[in-house]
Amino acid sequence: MEGHQRGVVTSATLMANGPAFLDAVQLSRSVPKLSVGCHIVLTDGPPLLDASQVSTLVGGHHSVRFRDPLSKFVLAAVAGRLDQDQIEAEAQAQIRKLQAAGILVSHFDSHKHTHLLPQVLRPILRAAKACGVRAVRNPFGPVRFGAIRNRPKLWKRFGEIKVLSFLAGKFRRAIEQAGLKAPDGTLGIVSTGALDENLFHSILRSLPPGTWEFVCHPGYNDPELQKVQTRLRESRAQELRILTSQKSREVAMEAGIEFISYQDFVLDSA
Repeated sequence: MEGHQRGVVTSATLMANGPAFLDAVQLSRSVPKLSVGCHIVLTDGPPLLDASQVSTLVGGHHSVRFRDPLSKFVLAAVAGRLDQDQIEAEAQAQIRKLQAAGILVSHFDSHKHTHLLPQVLRPILRAAKACGVRAVRNPFGPVRFGAIRNRPKLWKRFGEIKVLSFLAGKFRRAIEQAGLKAPDGTLGIVSTGALDENLFHSILRSLPPGTWEFVCHPGYNDPELQKVQTRLRESRAQELRILTSQKSREVAMEAGIEFISYQDFVLDSA
């Protein structure tokens, strides 16, 4: 909310199975111009459906949580051990929960970007269509080494994303066949957890023509966050400062960038 009211954040996604779900819904009602989507969770969390209904998605016979870490989920997906009907049912349940709470779900993305896998994307697209959701995050984007040349800590992440980029064509075709909309791609995934003002401004100044989503995780490094298993702690407060700074607005204006929400994007693409 703060990144939206005081900065350049235009859209956010909400976890249907998060412990602060009701608080988030209430807060979203006070910022009607913030476009809210569904952050579909299929790893590292509890399902909305009973574990018996999503047996291939949970960690074991007696587990009531999804597979964790992400590597186990990916291996199961690639090996064809995830039931696509179960993925569709769980994704639809999560989207419907937001809609039942009064949220106009403008788009969806996924926890840990699991929807970049074709085995996961196809059933989620069916769920989104069934719920009337018309847009999805495109997790692929221009992979350029220049911006992080002097940042060795980001090289591994860069390599991982470079390897996964071969799935971009399949992703785009699946979106088109499903009749959904997606931006040209994303920026900021490589810099997740390491974003600073110089890097953000460099990304803005080198933005290609088109419609792009900058992926970010603004927040507070407070006692509540300490209870959550995440590597993103100090970086959340840092990102919030960057996204609400006047300098960032000025750099964007100089670069000719227009900030739009997912709801704007869907309407403009209609």
